[in-house]
Amino acid sequence: MKFGSYVSLKDSAPNILNYLKVFRSYLGFRMYYVFMLTILGGLMESIGIMMFLPLLQSINSVGKPMEDGMDGDNYTLLSNFPLDSFAIFSHENSVVFILLAIATAFILKAVVAFASLAYSAYLRGELLKMLKNRMYDSYGLMKYEYYITQDSGKFINIVNEQITRTLLSFQHLTLMITQIVTGFIYLFLGLLLSWKFGLMSILVGIIILNLFRWLNKYVRAISRDTAKENSILSGLLIQALHAFKYLKATGQYKCLKTGVTNSISNLTKFQVKTGISVGFTQAIREPVAVVLVMSIVIVQLVFFEEPLAPILVSILLFHRGLNIILGIQYNWQQTLEYIGSMEMVHEEFSRQELHRESINGLALDALNYDIEFQEVSFSYGDRSNLHPIIKNVNLKFSALTSVALIGSSGAGKSTVVDLITLMLNQQEGEILIGGLSSKSINLNSWRQKIGYVSQEAVIFDDSIANNICMWEGDSVGDNILMDRISHAAESAYISEFIDTLPDGYQTMVGDRGVRLSGGQKQRIFIARELFRKPSLLILDEATSALDTKSEAQIQKSIDNLKGSMTIIIIAHRLSTIRNVDYVYVLNLGEVVEHGSYQSLRNSNTSQLNKLIKHQAL
Repeated sequence: MKFGSYVSLKDSAPNILNYLKVFRSYLGFRMYYVFMLTILGGLMESIGIMMFLPLLQSINSVGKPMEDGMDGDNYTLLSNFPLDSFAIFSHENSVVFILLAIATAFILKAVVAFASLAYSAYLRGELLKMLKNRMYDSYGLMKYEYYITQDSGKFINIVNEQITRTLLSFQHLTLMITQIVTGFIYLFLGLLLSWKFGLMSILVGIIILNLFRWLNKYVRAISRDTAKENSILSGLLIQALHAFKYLKATGQYKCLKTGVTNSISNLTKFQVKTGISVGFTQAIREPVAVVLVMSIVIVQLVFFEEPLAPILVSILLFHRGLNIILGIQYNWQQTLEYIGSMEMVHEEFSRQELHRESINGLALDALNYDIEFQEVSFSYGDRSNLHPIIKNVNLKFSALTSVALIGSSGAGKSTVVDLITLMLNQQEGEILIGGLSSKSINLNSWRQKIGYVSQEAVIFDDSIANNICMWEGDSVGDNILMDRISHAAESAYISEFIDTLPDGYQTMVGDRGVRLSGGQKQRIFIARELFRKPSLLILDEATSALDTKSEAQIQKSIDNLKGSMTIIIIAHRLSTIRNVDYVYVLNLGEVVEHGSYQSLRNSNTSQLNKLIKHQAL
């Protein structure tokens, strides 16, 4: 499905067909099976109600001829047809068969209604699975530039909250349409029984629906505000929990309370307004239907002098029809209450399509590659208003060598790494990987060959073993897998610590590794990347959180890897880059010098020498 072809619904009228089109884009035409079952169920129930007319006629005619008042213009063809159908039976038997027919019709109606409700529940389950899986997959394909412009709370809110609320909008929308279908059947048959009564009832129903238009618009606006406010609250809560240790330790947890409280107050206000609107609709539903039906009956009997028998059956049909009309209003109002969530999900799919990475390109094999920057420039956003992060940079990372990128904060080192991993796309120049333009390469095939260790350790709430192997298999029962995990841990000098734990490699580390020290988390992070055996290993301030002893051990591990993979190191500590093959010094987005570590260090005029003297490394 092409999400990019979607159009925004936020400026469109609350059109049922527009919303049906959106849900059909996810579920296909199978969603219409529910409405087909509803039509069948409505027909079954209508037939059962219609059988009350011959029942009344049969009871009235037992033991005496039909009264004159029962013939002629007072009955339509449809009102006489049920009794004529049972004319082959005696009057005594016809009552029994009519009762059996009524019971059968309502039993069949119940069976069809259950099938309709069960299939509707199945569709909602399918919609939930489809939307959440597809949204998760979309997040995995979105461009990094788009991600960094958004609040992570918004992404979580859409998957956890808004998709669930979208199901409710779908549920009420399908209920409303089934009620429209059923109500049409009731009103149509009632119209055939007593056309004057039917026209009056239909007119009243149209008036009722139009009176509620202002309320529907009001509820739809609240729904959109609620969806936006949920995103704001999710973002605030995520920030508070991520910074929990700092906020708690410094007594600043309440500093975020104002924003959270305001957001909760807004959601409460929206909930109350919506509840009052729904309560108003529910409260007047039954009284309005009864008063209107009785008023129409009085008009029929007093002014039109219609016979009572067809009117009694019509009352059943039209009372149900009017109740359904009011039910249509209620479910439309409920649909609009949650429609803001559906619009948010739908719009996010469209944005994800617009900001989606290309999955095409040439797949790279398992060989190592030279990486070369040729006059590369990059800036975030509109380049006319921003100073370029890197400008006309020329770099070369030869395969199976180790290269250091150094420079003060803001020099552009991390941006170079983001360009190497193809998370960012340069605006000018060319990046060549194995002689091929980076824009012609399959992104996944390249990134799967990259190991990346950042300053902030990425640890998951699972066992140490699974954090190293990333759920590649069963670390408990697979001895070969455990040998690989242990070897990676030894290479990262974390195995001795793991062996001291009661549960060893199966020790749970908590959310973001909260039960581990900073150095322990970083070494497990490094072990994970070594487990993958990448062709390119990027160490972005990877040892900054380690003590001197741990850093020395990691440095020994890095030195052991030299010659087996390409290594790119961003670091401020002299010990980390001392043994690299080549050094690039960056300043304000430009390469100011490059060469071997020793040659640059020994030059009194080099920037590296100055940085060492000023203890910038």
